Amino acid sequence: MTTAKPRSIEQWLAELGAPSADRDYKPGHERLLQLLTHIKLCRPKLRIRVAGTNGKGSTSFFLAAALQSCGLKVGLYTSPHILEFNERIRINGTPVANSAIEQSLTHLMPHALSIGTSYFETATAVALDQFSRAKVDVEILEAGVGARLDATTAVAADMALITPIGLDHQNWLGDTLKEITEEKAYAISGCDLSISAPQKAEVTEQLTAFYADLQFCELSSWPELVALGEHQKTNASLAYTAIRALLEHGFISCDLAKAWAAISNCQIPGRLQKITIGSATIWLDAAHNRHAVEALIPSLHKISERFDAILVFTREDRSLDECLPLLAPFTSNVVTRSEHSDPVEALKKQIAISPQGSFLVLGSFITVAEILRDQQQNQPL
Repeated sequence: MTTAKPRSIEQWLAELGAPSADRDYKPGHERLLQLLTHIKLCRPKLRIRVAGTNGKGSTSFFLAAALQSCGLKVGLYTSPHILEFNERIRINGTPVANSAIEQSLTHLMPHALSIGTSYFETATAVALDQFSRAKVDVEILEAGVGARLDATTAVAADMALITPIGLDHQNWLGDTLKEITEEKAYAISGCDLSISAPQKAEVTEQLTAFYADLQFCELSSWPELVALGEHQKTNASLAYTAIRALLEHGFISCDLAKAWAAISNCQIPGRLQKITIGSATIWLDAAHNRHAVEALIPSLHKISERFDAILVFTREDRSLDECLPLLAPFTSNVVTRSEHSDPVEALKKQIAISPQGSFLVLGSFITVAEILRDQQQNQPL
């Protein structure tokens, strides 16, 4: 008699449909709320929503590091993951063990399949279950798509942070900045404290119309961040402003110097992440829309005088063609999916031409994952 091989977490979740970003988005809170009735949730002392277009993940990581430096037990839920599902659910910076996630899935999956929750909705329920089991002090929930009908806003929160807003997920959120801002502004609903990053005038007008008391953070003078990129200073400032507001309103007690240091030293996976392959230097970034590419531009001259190649590999249902002229000043060699279907093979081809070269690869977390996975599999022991 043979024993069936245990299913992996991804095999569990694959039963729910395609897991990639907005392609499994199901608007509405009803399914998740129904799923949550099957677990015992403990409301943390503090729950924080992070919504916006770009910078949500980075801001969430900065905030988690700062709150942990305050002596708090912090649960962090972000998406998507790069290599392993449990990267989405972290407690005090450490991804939750697969065995713990499997315990949640064993209980939740029959109900999830019966209700028809999506991959993201089920992942959100798993995160909330894990945070409750661990009795965290703080939960940080990064929104997936929008905010109004996103799974992360199905549960009440105490604070909302709004990162820079631009055009993305238009199929779901609308074709204009006004429509998208209205969707994302919902993250503020029901929160005692709400803070936004600096925004374009049109976005600011919409946000303040939704919530007149919305605070806008001022950019702090960060002499040095471990997380590379000028745009990270905006995300770091938003996280630090949140810490100061929480302290001022009595939600936490905290040494601001420690919080500042924690943010300064925080590393963000998949955002201008530097790796080496042989003697070549590769910078990986998950930028997948014009707004994100524009945010990268001021930093590119600082990491390389000129790239031997920039590889732009978006998902097959997306395109960054309109951004290619923005990248032209940094290289004479832009490689896209229209020329090569496989980013790994495309990068290897470029490295073969320039073995000691400098390369930038961007387009999605999927692309970043493919490069990192190949690097791990082929690195010398």
